[in-house]
Amino acid sequence: MKRHSELLTLSREHHAALKLARDARRAAESGDASELGNLAQRVVSFFAAELDPHFRIEEQHLLVFLAHAGERELVQRTLTEHAELRRIASTMCCPDRAMLLRFADLLAEHVRFEERELFEVAQARLDGNPIQI
Repeated sequence: MKRHSELLTLSREHHAALKLARDARRAAESGDASELGNLAQRVVSFFAAELDPHFRIEEQHLLVFLAHAGERELVQRTLTEHAELRRIASTMCCPDRAMLLRFADLLAEHVRFEERELFEVAQARLDGNPIQI
């Protein structure tokens, strides 16, 4: 799917997030305590280095743009999911299978929502209204 130039970097970053979600699901399904621990550490590191900065860019630029354009429901869903992913990642120091599965499922659902819904609406609204992301 061809992305508007303002959304390209954010869209590309989603690929790494989907890989993390897949790996977290596999670790959780394995039931292996060592795998759970390793993946939890990876989630914490990846979240700090990649996901949280990604979320902040969306929140400070794209979501502000969409809110001004009247897309309040999409903006609110995105903010709610960001907050829940942050909450889960912050408690990942003592992971269990259910927590890792919840993180994996929510992250995968969130990325798909952004790609299929949020970015599609943004793309339509960006035509003729460039913003700096």
